[in-house]
Amino acid sequence: MKNRATPDTPAKPVAAKLLPWYGRHARVLPWRQAPGKGKHADPYAVWLSEIMLQQTTVAAVGKYFRDFLQRWPTVNDLAAAPIDDVMKRWAGLGYYSRARNLHACAVTVANEYGGNFPDTEETLQKLPGIGPYTAAAIAALAFGKRATVIDGNVDRVVTRLFAIETPLPLSKPEIREKAETLTPDKRAGDFAQAMMDLGATICTPKSPSCMICPLTDVCDAYAKGIAETLPRRAPKKPRPTRYGACFYVTRPDGAVLLRKRVAKGLLGGMMEVPTTPWVEAQTPDADHLEHAPLNTKWKKRIGVVEHTFTHFHLVLTVFVGEAGAREVGKATGIWTGEDELEGEALPSLMRKVVALASEG
Repeated sequence: MKNRATPDTPAKPVAAKLLPWYGRHARVLPWRQAPGKGKHADPYAVWLSEIMLQQTTVAAVGKYFRDFLQRWPTVNDLAAAPIDDVMKRWAGLGYYSRARNLHACAVTVANEYGGNFPDTEETLQKLPGIGPYTAAAIAALAFGKRATVIDGNVDRVVTRLFAIETPLPLSKPEIREKAETLTPDKRAGDFAQAMMDLGATICTPKSPSCMICPLTDVCDAYAKGIAETLPRRAPKKPRPTRYGACFYVTRPDGAVLLRKRVAKGLLGGMMEVPTTPWVEAQTPDADHLEHAPLNTKWKKRIGVVEHTFTHFHLVLTVFVGEAGAREVGKATGIWTGEDELEGEALPSLMRKVVALASEG
């Protein structure tokens, strides 16, 4: 299959310029094969890293990736692991539906594909948690297929190469169309990673290093002097604020009461300090206390916990209390030793709650 260019939009010689640059400057990442060696990466490692990298930085992913590979070296090992163990090891990476889908995908690959990932984008997209981007990444990086991989870095590089002034996300179809013209028939995996590396290190969101970019002479935005202004973005809608409270209660031996959130929804399947519903209006303390997990003397901590999700900002009041012997058995949840909290599947929001509750 040749590059999909039309007579009106001749293919830019991007691959010929970019692949040699990548050979000299490729980032060393634990899930990568060295460029130009003719070897493909392990599909399991590619899949695992790509799921982890969604909405997360490369710097944050490294330790999680190594930990998962050490604990579960193959997709069959991960499929056999209890979901609660997977959620515990994922805690801190955020977007916890990814962890649930990760485990579901591992189970599917192990049970329906004999522990071997399929090698086509179409089939890969039928697996839990794998969308067009991840399917293309696995097909190109792990199987050497010609697939066009588009992440945020590639969005930016392509937008500038073709001086696409339509704001994101409306420009997505045009970006894909243009990106398709760039993907080479051979070394598509190396090319995809080269585009990502170029966006991460040279064609950066602010102050792009155009003078050392290997693609300057074929970049339309550079020629027009507008590279730093692209990509343009449609105005974001205001993010609403929600309010609630958490109840950090200990029993006489110091154990802390936790609850497991329902499997579906925000922070699904994760552990939490018992909390009220999160509502759009600030609520009096007396109304918060109606949701307390047991009767005791509650003390309100000075300050609040704030956390921003994709669609809203959350402000939590924190109450602390001690459960008497008679109340302990009435509480619904799991009593966890304070020294064991670190190993629980507590999302970063709840770790903020624990930190504030533990003050003083």
